Amino acid sequence: MRYKAVIFDFDGTICNTGEGIMKCAAYALDAFGYPVFEDISDFSFFIGPPLLVTFQEKYNADAQRAEALVKKFRERYTKTGVYESSLYDGIESLLHNLQKDGFKMAIASSKPQQYIETLLNHFGISKYFDIVCGVTFEADCEPKSNIISRCLDGLEVSYKEAIMVGDKHYDIDGAKLNHIDSAGVLWGYGTKFEFIEAGAKFIAEKPEDIESIALGFFEQTEEVNGIFNGRIITVHEDTVMLTDGTTAKREIVNHNGGVAVVPLTENDEILMVRQFRAPYRETIYEIPAGKLEKAEEPLTAGARELEEECGVISGNVFELGKIYPTPGYCSEIIHIYGAANLKPSKQALDEGEFLDVCKIPLEEAFKKCMNGEFRDAKTIIGIMKIREMKRNGSLS
Repeated sequence: MRYKAVIFDFDGTICNTGEGIMKCAAYALDAFGYPVFEDISDFSFFIGPPLLVTFQEKYNADAQRAEALVKKFRERYTKTGVYESSLYDGIESLLHNLQKDGFKMAIASSKPQQYIETLLNHFGISKYFDIVCGVTFEADCEPKSNIISRCLDGLEVSYKEAIMVGDKHYDIDGAKLNHIDSAGVLWGYGTKFEFIEAGAKFIAEKPEDIESIALGFFEQTEEVNGIFNGRIITVHEDTVMLTDGTTAKREIVNHNGGVAVVPLTENDEILMVRQFRAPYRETIYEIPAGKLEKAEEPLTAGARELEEECGVISGNVFELGKIYPTPGYCSEIIHIYGAANLKPSKQALDEGEFLDVCKIPLEEAFKKCMNGEFRDAKTIIGIMKIREMKRNGSLS
């Protein structure tokens, strides 16, 4: 199912406002003689629900004392705390993509409207939202369900056409009261168990998941059944839930990923290796490459593979991007680098590895990509990228 509108929570979903909120909570509590945690992160329960409610529930403050604590909190937050914030990685890209896809967007937050708008302008993302619904300083205990309802009205969409995205169960609960679907996000302050218990339809691990959900493409893993655990790969069959509520099976191969290097000599020749590849029962040409060890940095692995396979080191290594060679069933990601200023070193092939190293002029290598003589995907992409960089002058 494709939605028409995406409604976001703010704190813990769009913006990491935790530092400012927790420091201001400590500031207010200390001013009134309450004990203050040494570790500021212990005040994370202040993020999400209305301040007035938290001071009453967590510190047994009566209404008058809670209001005074909130006032003290805002004394610091208005001047300093509001800016002790940052956008979560990937959020601005997500908002840009959703807008490009044609989705309406809104914010439904228990945060005072003034603070939300201050931060939206501060980070330059106010342009993405059709409506922003927060609370006022005078009435900051409005139920989340009411705030979401105001967003639905402002967006002029039905409950079937919108999805609520948030990082706490309050967001999921508010969505359920409005009969709309919801997605819990794991980069904020909520947990997977919290979202399952609250009844979130989706759980997003990264911001780009939200675009997939909104488009109706997302597949949520419900069950994983291990099949094979090998030295290089693992294989499992997953049961996934599709956005229309039906389920499907997916056979998936997990791979740590790999690295490949396009070594370019001073004479514009590509260093390539020729070796036998068992799956194809064929000897093929490739650029030097290898698999990543667990937690290994791709750049480090690329330098290692270049030296081990070709017997050279590079004085200038640069990124050419990364590719998904077989996205239909395998998780492998290959990081591709270019390498120039080559200097001789010592070849050190792995046990059982047999190959030849050869030099092929760049233009000849490009022609072999075009006429089908080279069929390895990473090799074709790497050579074409290097050739284009030479043609447009970005690689002298």
